[in-house]
Parts: sequence; C-alpha cells; structure tokens
Amino acid sequence: MKENLKRYGTPVLFGEADIAVAKSYCTGINYNEKTEVLPGVKAIWKDAGHIFGAAFIELSVDGKKIAFSGDIGNENVPILKDTQKLSNDIDVLLCESTYGDRIHEPIEVRREVILKLIKEGVKKGGAIMIPAFSLERTQEFLYELNKLSEHDKELPKIPIFLDSPLAIDATAVYGKYPEYYDEEAMRLHMVGDDFLDFPGLKMTHTREESKQINHIRGSKMIIAGAGMMNGGRIIHHAFRYLPDPNSTLIIVGYQASGTLGRKLYEGKEKVKIMGADVDVRCTIKAIGALSAHGDQKKLIDWAGSSGNTPKKIFCIHGESHAATEFAHRLRDKYKVEAFIPEFGEEFEI
Repeated sequence: MKENLKRYGTPVLFGEADIAVAKSYCTGINYNEKTEVLPGVKAIWKDAGHIFGAAFIELSVDGKKIAFSGDIGNENVPILKDTQKLSNDIDVLLCESTYGDRIHEPIEVRREVILKLIKEGVKKGGAIMIPAFSLERTQEFLYELNKLSEHDKELPKIPIFLDSPLAIDATAVYGKYPEYYDEEAMRLHMVGDDFLDFPGLKMTHTREESKQINHIRGSKMIIAGAGMMNGGRIIHHAFRYLPDPNSTLIIVGYQASGTLGRKLYEGKEKVKIMGADVDVRCTIKAIGALSAHGDQKKLIDWAGSSGNTPKKIFCIHGESHAATEFAHRLRDKYKVEAFIPEFGEEFEI
C-alpha cells in the first residue's frame, strides 16, 4: 500500500491500525460446525471448493433457512476437496452467477492445453506471461506444472519464475494445512512429494530479483499477480513483453469488465499501462478449465444438489447477462422463482 501511494499517488484506504482492528474481530470457524452468531441466528459453514478455506454459509433465522453461496468452485479442482451439497431444507438461496452464462472447457483436457500453449510459446522463443491470482489460481497452476515436470516429464526445461510475494506467502500456507487436501493431493503429500515445487521454479521475493528476470534471454515463464492485471508485478512484465510478437500471454482466470486483463482478452490492439500507450503484438490465449468459479452446469447442479431445490433463488455476484441467463436456466430446470435483485431492492422471504 505504501508503494502504491509513493509510486502512483493512490490513497491508502486502510492502514495497519485498521487491519489490526479488523483482525481482532476475526474468529476461525471449522467447516460443518453450527455456531450461534446472534441470539436466535445459527450459522453453519460448508466447503465451497473455490479456494483454500472458502465456504458457503447456511443461516437459520426465525424458522427459515437461507443459504449464501459466496464463490462456488469449479469441478475437480486440484488440491481442493469438492464442493459440499446444500442442506435439503433451504428456503432461500443467494447464488453467485459469475459464469452463469457459459460452460468451461472440460477439466480432463486442462493439462493437455497448458502443455500445448507452453510448447507453442517456447517454440517462438519469447516470454510466457501468466497473470494469476495469488490464492488458489497460482497454486493450481503450479500443481499442473509439477505434474508435467516430475510425473509426465514433458515440461520444456525453461526458467519459471513465481514473481509475486503474496503468492509465495500463500503457497507456503498451503503446506501447513494438509487436512484440507483432496485425496490425490494428500496421497502426494504422504509420500513426500511437494506438489507446489519442481526443478526450474524460482521464487522472486524482492523487486530487484523481479527486475533480473528481464536479463534472462530466450524463453521463460513468469507467473505474477494481479490476476486481472489491474496492478502488481505483471503490469511491468506486460509493459515490456506485450509489444513482442514472440511472447505469449496466457489468461487463466476471470477478467472483470474494465480491467486490463479483460481488454486484452477481448483483443484490444493498444492498451494503456502506467500512463503509456502499449501496442499489443504478443499472442494471447485463455484457458477456461482453470477457473476457480463453477460454470453454468456446476452452479445449476449445486443449486439442486440436495434433491430439494430452494423455492426462491437470487442470482447475484455476476454481470447482468450472466445472471439473466442463469436465472432463466434455473426456472426451466427446477420450476423455481429466480430473481436478479437490483441494488437497494427489498424482498420478503
């Protein structure tokens, strides 16, 4: 935050004192443990399968049960356990709709697609940039690279840099909580396989180490935040390599409207970075199967996962076209009331 203030003049909205106060109000809760959060209000958190520690919540209030999805994870995500089912007595569901209008690429071809894009990038001889969220997306991608490197023996031998202090710290956290691993990750952990590390991977903690990446000639892979390219070290790499026709940008996550990542995903030929116009000449590819958000099919199946679908479903946390399509599909399949609430709108439940 201090760096942003110094470099860009961006105001610090939350200082260290604010963060300390916020942390003092935080309490750890186990999955599937019912807790009275207010008099007469009980809550239970269940595994959302989205990122490490993500949960959806079910509230019991005045004889009604209300569930809030938070972010629901993709199918068969590495490391993480699958999304738990809803309870069978939910009256109202508030459900995310990030990908309520689309279907992801099959998970089964994920590793094959990653390898294909990396080999194509290496053949061209330029940098391969991976803008990735520090939590989950980075670890998921490292997991796949580990498989390609140590198990399949197919990963090209190029230097791979994890150029994100936050992602490096988050990756260390993953090693501390194996009880949250899925079966495959636990099996690898039990035989001593660090599935988030492999030969050729270098973690760059400092800004100076990050700058040294520029001096590496030939093909190299750079995994850096922010995932939507609206900040972080990926900005500096993009500034340098987007104009290079031999370089490649691989988009591995959701890109919100208005972000640099979204503009590149949509094929903009010129973008503004750090106040300068930058020509986009590198190859840009996207991998849908790496999303941490469930697609339309996953969300619809999860909404009905208990066998007793909630009668009212509010489609939230999604762009309007995604929420609209999702609501339409829910009405068709389950014959329920599906709403797309407007800001400030009130409903009686």
